[in-house]
Amino acid sequence: MIRLNLFQRYLIRETFAAILLVQMAFLVLFAFFDLVNESRNIGRGAYQFAHALLFIFLSLPGRIYELIPIAVLIGTLYALSTLARHSEITVMRASGLSTRELLMTLFRVAGLLAIVTFLIGEAVVPFSEKAAQDMRARAMEQVVAQHGFESGLWIKDGQKFVNVQVATPDARLQGIRIYEFDQRAALKSVSEAKEGFFLPSGRWRLSEVVSTVIDGDKASVEHYPEIEWQSALNPQLLAVLMVAPERMSLYGLINYTRHLSDNRQKTERYEIAIWKKLIYPLTALVMVALALPFGYSHSRMGGVSLKIFAGVMLGVLFYMLNGLFSSLGVINSWIPFASAVAPSAMFMLAAVGLLWWVERR
Repeated sequence: MIRLNLFQRYLIRETFAAILLVQMAFLVLFAFFDLVNESRNIGRGAYQFAHALLFIFLSLPGRIYELIPIAVLIGTLYALSTLARHSEITVMRASGLSTRELLMTLFRVAGLLAIVTFLIGEAVVPFSEKAAQDMRARAMEQVVAQHGFESGLWIKDGQKFVNVQVATPDARLQGIRIYEFDQRAALKSVSEAKEGFFLPSGRWRLSEVVSTVIDGDKASVEHYPEIEWQSALNPQLLAVLMVAPERMSLYGLINYTRHLSDNRQKTERYEIAIWKKLIYPLTALVMVALALPFGYSHSRMGGVSLKIFAGVMLGVLFYMLNGLFSSLGVINSWIPFASAVAPSAMFMLAAVGLLWWVERR
């Protein structure tokens, strides 16, 4: 068992406290922004202010997952800058605590937070996100039932009930059944289609359609290679019904990627999401390494504020690069691992360069 000296325990305690403070501040800020955004939906169907609050509460695990690396960066910057301002970093180094030992101490903090990030992303976020989206859609009276992958999605569309076995975020439907009823709730027809694609005109193009029309005691079957279908179902509603790949569990991503591969469909977006699921928690290690060099400089007037501002800008840059490389990877068919790891690798290289520069001073 590795023993920590007094300085290391003190550094861990101060860093944890600063990261927790920054994380709470970010959560309050983003919850307020989400509430402002959700206020536009209040009054649609049965969606009320209480639903908006519940939606924001259920979305919090996703926010925590997204913000932990940025909170680690800013919190560590704040803790180290405060210690440097009081010359405590100088005392630690004079007492024999080397740069390597300082980094390893911070890695203990980041390692624990990496585990927490992974567990939240796997055990909490996929379920809370699905519950949040489903609750909002139900309150807006858009979704009748949603039973997961076993029976697909169920949507009420006027006098029709639509069952979709597979609905992807790129507005493609597979395994479609449309049950149409008359005003007396008597079944009029059942139509089945293999696939559906959303057209710019606002309609769906259904392929390989088999329609069974019921007229009293008689039924007739009609076959169509393609038909256009007008429905209230649209890509925006599908986005509500489907959890984004970044919010899915690793198990769900792997299963869905295998399904796409078996059907000879593109899997780049989901493969990138798989790698990001594995790599994203480790970015906490990158962030503490990037923050450490800032703790070696004594702060003058406004120095801490300047470092915190730099931390915020670096956090925003990392967030933007993370999304940018994912999109570029899908568009340009880059290697999924490279697209997922590129932002973290760039920041780690910057951290190594800054540490080398600090050690040579």
